[in-house]
Amino acid sequence: MKKLLFLLLVLAGLNASAQTKALQTVTIKLPTVQCEMAKGQIETYLKRYDGVNSVVVNVKKKEVVVKYLVDRVSDEDIKAAIANVGYDANEVTAEPDAVKRLPACCRKTATAQN
Repeated sequence: MKKLLFLLLVLAGLNASAQTKALQTVTIKLPTVQCEMAKGQIETYLKRYDGVNSVVVNVKKKEVVVKYLVDRVSDEDIKAAIANVGYDANEVTAEPDAVKRLPACCRKTATAQN
């Protein structure tokens, strides 16, 4: 009886480990990110999403690296979320109303940088 119980526990453990979720990493360009405030806003907002495991914004490189579970969120969802905060994300343009709510230092556009 003990052997049967042990065998069932081992099989249940193997089954659970075989069902690990697929973790994917995406790097998204952020051409309108200017400062550490933007970094904090983007990281805080994206970490609220179910399925997002980690978010690292690099202000100097103007990019964000996001690790997420593909069965819960997509890279398109992540780009849309960044646009909803007020920043451009690759080909997705920031929401104009969100840009207006940003602090003054964060409202610069990609064209104003050049």
